[in-house]
Amino acid sequence: MKFSVFQVSRKGGREKNEDRMGYCYTSASAIFMLADGMGGHPDGEVAAQLAVQAIAALFQKEAKPELADVQGFLNNAVRSAHRHILRHAMDHAMLDAPRTTIVMAVVQNGAVYWTHCGDSRLYMTRGGELLTRTRDHSLLEQDLLKASTDRPEAPQNRNVLFTCLGSPTKPVFAVTGPVSLQQGDRIMLCSDGLWSPLTEQTIVSDLLLNPVDVAVPDLVERALRVAGPKSDNVTCLALEWQTPDAFESTRGAITTDSILDGEFASTIQAGWSDSGADDLDDEAIERSIAEINEAIRRSAQKKT
Repeated sequence: MKFSVFQVSRKGGREKNEDRMGYCYTSASAIFMLADGMGGHPDGEVAAQLAVQAIAALFQKEAKPELADVQGFLNNAVRSAHRHILRHAMDHAMLDAPRTTIVMAVVQNGAVYWTHCGDSRLYMTRGGELLTRTRDHSLLEQDLLKASTDRPEAPQNRNVLFTCLGSPTKPVFAVTGPVSLQQGDRIMLCSDGLWSPLTEQTIVSDLLLNPVDVAVPDLVERALRVAGPKSDNVTCLALEWQTPDAFESTRGAITTDSILDGEFASTIQAGWSDSGADDLDDEAIERSIAEINEAIRRSAQKKT
């Protein structure tokens, strides 16, 4: 496999960054994840961290080096992350469990599969246009709430999510794929802090016109600028697929051909543990991400 990847997470105008993201890969399979801890509930950053760590651990266990059943894995991954969050709440005698959205994509055998729960999104572009994007699990996106004279509050509640990880009810989600990948396909995962202040045209245009190491930081900065001082956390991860016979590699390309069977690479930030949720601060997250991206750049320069 060969792909370019870039990721950025910014705190925005919030007191702390409750978004988490990362990716893992073997010689034959890769998973990309993004979670947005939900405000209004305790420890959103803990829920997001638990989700990505639980999914990464399951991937490491089952990708040997391929996943035997990608769709089954994604179904189990969502449920596993959900259970980890509920178990954390029970172990800590919390009256209200932490909650988070999740969006993830698996690339294997030249195809991509994905799933999501909540309003963190996946965008996929191909050949100069938007191929698809996920629909938020909100009343607005699913058109489940109609404005009416006897419910004047309805229009104000249309962005409310009806599912997430960590809620008392089972998460609602569906798995999409396989979708065969073509040279230059771009897949972007992002939190609502990015897509909410920007138009879809702006997002798609930037993703189409620029390599991912330019589009990702540019979109994040645009979202922060448009949202202003009250900006939400803004997190974005994008990859560009390259076919094995591609003549040239894009900047920051990762090639998994040299990874031996049984080896596993991961960028998941592991600074949080049950011993203290404050260990993973925003500066540590952004420093870790910057180090990862710089390592990718150095690797690409050596190959050229």
